[in-house]
Amino acid sequence: MTIAAPTAETRWRCTLCGNLTRFDVTRSARVVEYLHFDLGGESKVEETEVLSETLESVRCRWCNAVDQVELVARPGAGADEQPAEDEPKA
Repeated sequence: MTIAAPTAETRWRCTLCGNLTRFDVTRSARVVEYLHFDLGGESKVEETEVLSETLESVRCRWCNAVDQVELVARPGAGADEQPAEDEPKA
């Protein structure tokens, strides 16, 4: 099953239990990292460039469902496009 990552307009939702907030995500990523080593040999990642990323699975943390996660619209997404019926028009 292929599932897309959430965007600014969408979020994940479990179709079995309705969970919107807790998911275990398994992904593969190919990255280039800039490592800075101090004089003691300890490293710190200072920059990361993601070359490619694949979502392998998204599991609902509440009910453990793996194949029941879907993308749904976020509340308020596109709300600026049209005024509500009871709002006065300028």
